[in-house]
Amino acid sequence: MREYSIPALAEIPASANAADVVTRRAAEQPQAVMLRRKTAGGAWADVTAAQFAAEVQALAKGFIAAGMQAGDRIGLMSHTRYEWTLIDYALWTAGAIVVPIYETSSAEQAEWIAGNSEARAVIAENDKFASMISGARDRLPALEHLWLLDTDLPSLTAGGSDVTDETVKARARAAADIATIIYTSGTTGRPKGCELTHENLLAAVRNAFMGPLASIHADGTASTLLFLPLAHVFARVIEVGTLEAGIVLGHCPDMNDLLPDLGTFQPTFVLAVPRVFEKVYNGAEAKAAGEGKGKIFARAAQVAVSYSESLDSSPSVGRAAGLALRAQHALFDRLVYGKLRAALGGKAEWAISGGAALAPRLGHFFRGIGVSVLEGYGLTESTAPVSVNRPDRQKIGSVGQPLPGVAVRIGDDGEVLVRGKSIFPAYWRDDASTKEAFIDGWYATGDIGELDDEGFLTITGRKKEMIVTAGGKNVAPAVLEDRMRMHALISQCMVVGDGRPFVGVLVTIDPEAFGLWKERLGKPASATVADLRDDPDLNGEVQAAVDDANQAVSRAESIRKFRILDGDFTQEQGQLSAKLGIKRAVLAKEFAHEIEALYS
Repeated sequence: MREYSIPALAEIPASANAADVVTRRAAEQPQAVMLRRKTAGGAWADVTAAQFAAEVQALAKGFIAAGMQAGDRIGLMSHTRYEWTLIDYALWTAGAIVVPIYETSSAEQAEWIAGNSEARAVIAENDKFASMISGARDRLPALEHLWLLDTDLPSLTAGGSDVTDETVKARARAAADIATIIYTSGTTGRPKGCELTHENLLAAVRNAFMGPLASIHADGTASTLLFLPLAHVFARVIEVGTLEAGIVLGHCPDMNDLLPDLGTFQPTFVLAVPRVFEKVYNGAEAKAAGEGKGKIFARAAQVAVSYSESLDSSPSVGRAAGLALRAQHALFDRLVYGKLRAALGGKAEWAISGGAALAPRLGHFFRGIGVSVLEGYGLTESTAPVSVNRPDRQKIGSVGQPLPGVAVRIGDDGEVLVRGKSIFPAYWRDDASTKEAFIDGWYATGDIGELDDEGFLTITGRKKEMIVTAGGKNVAPAVLEDRMRMHALISQCMVVGDGRPFVGVLVTIDPEAFGLWKERLGKPASATVADLRDDPDLNGEVQAAVDDANQAVSRAESIRKFRILDGDFTQEQGQLSAKLGIKRAVLAKEFAHEIEALYS
């Protein structure tokens, strides 16, 4: 199939804007819980629709009193926290455009985003972030204000006491106006600013939560805890979507607090990128191995996968799964699966995954333990969701059917092309890149994919990341990398081989799993990865991961050699993007000598 679309369920009025939901919900259900925020004592406090509307209105007045005009760009550099959502809606209420700056950005990247967007003000969460901006202030002629989130927000709010409600109402933006400019991760050069309008945001979330995701909040008790960066479009759309759909929203700014916060917040669904699911699985596997229960976990994992696969044969488990499989599944549900669900808070039945491909086995594993991962696909330019699996129509291994109102076409070269009301209008002040991005009105994603007869989309590779070996064989790195990261010891990997005689891979070792592995095999506790690079046991583990990955491809595409690197890839070193994807160009340059060693 070359093209597939589903009619839109929600049409966005020309006068609509993302901030409308705040006053609408406050008028309709003032005492309904809209968000929960963590108190100083660690408890979760309810924030009603009326309370949130009052906070948003007061802060919007503060921004207006400070001189912010409709259409002004305001930078926001912060971790994911309650105040981010408050600032988003306050700035939209005041008619301004929010420009996120990733909390992992370098000073140079932060300066580029603030300068390119011509931000009149930047709100920084802490002194570290503020110093990045203040250090470049003489090169940012448009910048008039640099506010610290915790210390300046109260004074901003107090300063707006004389601004009238009529003045705020006059700032309302139309659907076609820009709501936010989100900069791409910059893996292939300078980040480009994607203009996302109020219509883009509302078309994406209303068609998602009225359509494919309607059943996850149908009973009115749904909640989710955001821990992914709100600077990224994926989390941002969930932020907007939860408030639109009446789902209670919480925030976790520190990943070190994630497990206890999940335990106390108890979300009904979670949002994550594949690397988070890989870490959950690998951590559980490594812990079981360290406790001498590795074989039990391996069997429990296989039963979960087999149980999930049986659901694809028939929606009735009674008919699809044999008696023995059902008995084993019930046993492991008590011994293993319940503990894994408890780690997610105990109430989550659904998870939404995006940002990269999720290994099918991992998808089956989580569905088998009782948490179905609904994999989707999208880009910043598409306001996140292009397609998503739905609870009642899920094909593990695919990224689901197109969102209502979105059309997907496969180009002659296999490239995924998309169009619809959620597709961005332009890159900020970059006509050349905008013109290059569209083909006859279709946005060219740069991804290679396939559509089946039912319209389920499968992403098979990235157009610019396809490796062509010296023998002329096209190799999609993601297929191999996704399988390799399923191994408990593997943290990250990068497949190489463009123009080379065979495919190789650079591998990093997971620091947490490494410690447990050393203890289990009697290796010196002080030994580093560099110390054990030539250790036959460690090399045997990596070879096992390579052998498993090679089962997914032909011999010509298979990995022949690997190199273990001394350290892991990190965002702080600029090696991983905000969605934890590897930056191939950066790594290829940084580890050029290691790549050469594979072929010397």
